[in-house]
Amino acid sequence: MEEDHETTKIALFRGKKIRKTLYSNEWWFVVEDVVLALIDSNDPKQYIQRMKQRDLELDKGWVQIVHTLEVPTEGGKQKMLCANTEGIFRIIQSIPSPKAEPLKRWLAKVGYERVQEIENPELATKRTRILYKLKGYSDDWIEKRMRGIFMREELTDEWKNRGAENQRDYEILTAEISKATFGMTPSEYRKHKNLKRENLRDHMDDLELIFVMLGERSTTEIHRTENSQGVPKLKSDAIAGGSIAGGARKKLEKRLGKSIVLKSNYLKNKQKKIEIKLL
Repeated sequence: MEEDHETTKIALFRGKKIRKTLYSNEWWFVVEDVVLALIDSNDPKQYIQRMKQRDLELDKGWVQIVHTLEVPTEGGKQKMLCANTEGIFRIIQSIPSPKAEPLKRWLAKVGYERVQEIENPELATKRTRILYKLKGYSDDWIEKRMRGIFMREELTDEWKNRGAENQRDYEILTAEISKATFGMTPSEYRKHKNLKRENLRDHMDDLELIFVMLGERSTTEIHRTENSQGVPKLKSDAIAGGSIAGGARKKLEKRLGKSIVLKSNYLKNKQKKIEIKLL
């Protein structure tokens, strides 16, 4: 089960064809393909029915985690039962098969690590650094990225405390900073870099990250200095903070004689595959 644009590969289904389709901006996987890869029977439909009879809670919540979606196949698009990653993990938990045990153990380990991170947030930071290092990022880049994550959290905390009520508000405010800083919204920036669903900031180089931080940190300081309240005021602050970073970017570009808004992806040629070995 692997997303084409991601670098994390779960080896459990190596050699098995797991069909998938994009729905609501996330991958959904064909349930029968996943079940077939983990059982000894060649009749996944019958196995799924027996599995639901054994696991009454799974059966009760089936309509919430499984949707009928159109999936590209060799014979054209077909409607098939699909689940997203979370749903697939829930289904796998109900499969008493030796093939599923490695993934179950891995899920238990991940769950334990998350509990540890709640008790000691420094562990989450440490694991994030290790993950970036394994992907091939330099220590200098990692320091900037981690600092940027911290600044972003400070900014979103300010938004939450000053009147931003939902994810849509956060997206609007983020887009205003990005437009003023780079002349593009995040979605436009992803298209500029030919990205699909990858994290945009993970594909920025050092200068791009620096200007992201400048725009967001400037916005945070404006909020605090002016005690901004309400989304309209936060939005005007976001434009002002982004404009400070945008002005600095333009001055640097003029001096360098080139744009720092790159089309290339930071790790395009050197990114490493990270494999979660479950077999």
